[in-house]
Amino acid sequence: MERDFTATRPNELWVADLTYVATWSGFIYVAFVVVVFSRFIVGWQASRSLRTNLTLGRPRDGDLVSEGRPRRARAPFRSGRRGPWKGIDDVEYTTLEWVEWFNHRRLLEPVGDVPPAEFEAVFHRKEDPSYADGLKEPSLR
Repeated sequence: MERDFTATRPNELWVADLTYVATWSGFIYVAFVVVVFSRFIVGWQASRSLRTNLTLGRPRDGDLVSEGRPRRARAPFRSGRRGPWKGIDDVEYTTLEWVEWFNHRRLLEPVGDVPPAEFEAVFHRKEDPSYADGLKEPSLR
């Protein structure tokens, strides 16, 4: 199966990615669902086990495409600013903060050096002039 990780609009393609991090109580696995168009993270889930439904199920408008096998400790865990983590609660809190930063403040080169939320907001304003910033989350519209 040939994989195509391109999209011309929000919600055309979502992908699932998975990472894991070592904690004092064992590995914690974190699955993310990402909008390919903007790189906006629309969902995530942490788990103590690597079960098949960890990637949050399926989106409304299509299939998820897996980006590959689990990888060890990418951001937000790589830097260790808050580690070592005691367990899943620490990992969930760190992930929550990181996803908010990633979606709303991280400047991403692939989408024009703007945060994913801003990239989607610009798209929505062009498509629908009545679109109001801040009233709805990108990709969940």
